[in-house]
Amino acid sequence: MSLTKYRRTAPLAALAALALAAATPLTAAAAEDGSSKGVPAYGTWQADVKKAVGPAVPWLRDRVGRGGGKQAVVLDIDNTALETSYHPGQANKPVLEVARWAHEHDVAVLFVTARTSSSSARKQLRAAGYPVDGMCTRDHGEDKGEGKERCRQELTEEGWTITANIGNRSTDFEGGFYEKGFKLPDYGGRLS
Repeated sequence: MSLTKYRRTAPLAALAALALAAATPLTAAAAEDGSSKGVPAYGTWQADVKKAVGPAVPWLRDRVGRGGGKQAVVLDIDNTALETSYHPGQANKPVLEVARWAHEHDVAVLFVTARTSSSSARKQLRAAGYPVDGMCTRDHGEDKGEGKERCRQELTEEGWTITANIGNRSTDFEGGFYEKGFKLPDYGGRLS
């Protein structure tokens, strides 16, 4: 490249670098406030999650006190156990608190997910601090709702009493096979 061509491209490269640097904070801010995804700000979501799972530990405390069978809680993964849309791979803290309480009181923590592979999910959940006592995934080609219902049915047939089922989509609750459901917000399907 000749020196003349370099002199012409250097200002353009500098402008591009400035534009990239200026855009980065805006992108991070948009992700934090949810505006780039059409979902509420993170703080709003967390307040809504806390409200939804707030009754879970009191319910479990009462249910554990009554005894009966191999008790378990079932958690969905994406935007339930993990903050998939806001901070991928990080624990959704209000749900993690429920899972830890359950585990400390001999209630198994099981995961039922629309994902079709459990290996990476187990690693993500453990890295986020979750106890993972079992996991059931959707079969390839299986509808999400049908897959989750099948999983809960199989867990029940294995002798588990699913005392609490926590998820954020209607497919997390279709078909039963649990005693009480705790639905997190999905904002009309915008938070999948």
